[in-house]
Amino acid sequence: MSGNGSAKPNTFSIDEREVDIREGETIFRAARRLGIKLPHLCYSPKPGYRPDGNCRVCMVEIEGERVLAASCIRTPTPGMKVKTQTDRAKTARRMVVELLLTDQPPKDVAHDPQSEFWQTADRQKVTASRFPRRAAPAPDRSHPAMAVNLDACIQCNLCVRACREVQVNDVIGMAGRGYGEKIVFDFDDPMGESTCVACGECVQACPTGALMPATLVDAANVRTQFPDREVHSVCPYCGVG
Repeated sequence: MSGNGSAKPNTFSIDEREVDIREGETIFRAARRLGIKLPHLCYSPKPGYRPDGNCRVCMVEIEGERVLAASCIRTPTPGMKVKTQTDRAKTARRMVVELLLTDQPPKDVAHDPQSEFWQTADRQKVTASRFPRRAAPAPDRSHPAMAVNLDACIQCNLCVRACREVQVNDVIGMAGRGYGEKIVFDFDDPMGESTCVACGECVQACPTGALMPATLVDAANVRTQFPDREVHSVCPYCGVG
């Protein structure tokens, strides 16, 4: 890659910086190579997680195109000019975060105030939503190892991909359509009565605190314990303690 000069046949530009196009690499990942950090919630860099483009927090502007593009699923083409810091792109990203914030519990009683979602909201300087909140679903504490708080769910589908594609357990899915869409376990069973094997992959993937280790939350499903260090392990059950 180079900073100046005319574009080469197999390159594109991000914020006027020339980047070589790599097979299968998205704009999001190319931006990371340049040290450009775009916000994300439904994307995971961990092995086995395909990008889905659900949350739209990573949108960028592409010269000559009418609509913004989700950078985590869009692959570049030669000569493409991507802009990540235009007013339009930044305003759209903040609006997406504000819309997602609408149905979240307030941060002072959030299930996990240190979650990726709240860190993203802080970085985008979004502290409140002007939109009306819908009725919150009831918490589910039927599982001995995991607490389910779907009032914090943004339907990013990371838990679905974690369960179905990474661990291949096929327990978590989506049900309903539009406004009534929601995460379900098996046939909309309580998590503790589902075929969940408590591997913990969905808990590790969730960016909001909608799925939490039961040992870390209090009776109101608010996180009260935080780790002082991280330990890499090959044990599939270590994710839930």
